[in-house]
Amino acid sequence: MRAVEIQEYGGPEVLRVVEAEVPVPGPGQVSIDVAYTGVNFADLKARADGYRVPALPFVPGLEVSGRVRALGAGVTGLAVGQEVAALTQGGAYADVVVADAVTVFPLPPGVDLRTGATLPTVLPTAYALIHTVGRLQPGETVLVQGAAGGVGTVLGQLASAAGAGAVYGVVSSAAKAEYAREHGYDEVFVTSSTTPSFAKEVREATDGRGVDLALDPVGGETLRASLDSLAPFGRLVSFGNASGAQPWQVGQPDLYPLALSVSGFSILTLAQTAPTELRALTERAFRTVVDGVVSLPVTAEFALPDAAEAHRLMGTRTSTGKLLLRAQGTDGDADLA
Repeated sequence: MRAVEIQEYGGPEVLRVVEAEVPVPGPGQVSIDVAYTGVNFADLKARADGYRVPALPFVPGLEVSGRVRALGAGVTGLAVGQEVAALTQGGAYADVVVADAVTVFPLPPGVDLRTGATLPTVLPTAYALIHTVGRLQPGETVLVQGAAGGVGTVLGQLASAAGAGAVYGVVSSAAKAEYAREHGYDEVFVTSSTTPSFAKEVREATDGRGVDLALDPVGGETLRASLDSLAPFGRLVSFGNASGAQPWQVGQPDLYPLALSVSGFSILTLAQTAPTELRALTERAFRTVVDGVVSLPVTAEFALPDAAEAHRLMGTRTSTGKLLLRAQGTDGDADLA
């Protein structure tokens, strides 16, 4: 089978197509003939910095859709040939991948394999940020960093559907702002990671009050600005550190004056520490697609051997929506959808 692996850390050029042995599922695991693989920013961090890479060589990729190829010992509730989506610990840039059965989800009726590949990381993350961790209440206001990305696209729709009083987004370009407004955002602020000046704009937009819930995947100074954007009793949820900044700490002097709270979420960590909870969360999240509450546009699709081109596009920070790799079928150039 084909796989795309990294043998050293670096730019997109270190992604190399190799021939690899077809993996066999162990107890409690499932092997999947991959149809599509989702491309995530975590994949770029793995390639460049070794994020969550146990050893080299390493095949990146955290989410797939496809058909069950084989079941490991003890696996029930799944069948060979069944169409599924799965969250993996890596290895998804390949024609066949192995995943723990607890993070393999049958595709709901009406959801095809292409759409299915957009779901495993983005949708449960967004659902948790709005409903489980963020605990958004009707009438409350929300601020989302990276509003035009995969998670941001879903967050805008979920927050609007949950009855948010207003949904604010932060993006890095006017084009991204226009895209975000089409996906549930009432107002979008254009800024940059080096000058996170949105706190002032948020205060002005909310008549000085601030927002009830801020969702931040960037970290560093952006996380600090998100905290500064909160209203009394506001909640900040950190769900990433795209900036690569040193771990940030908050203490009593930051929280006490306005009775603020700070929490965190990582779907990859939850998959390891509480997979049963993740499964229940994912099943609830998937229903929002079936019910037509949310959709995640696939804005670019690449053949598996062109994974480096997908990384280059995502690395420009100009992409919106979801990027996919097409694992099965003929190789070819990138397809815009």
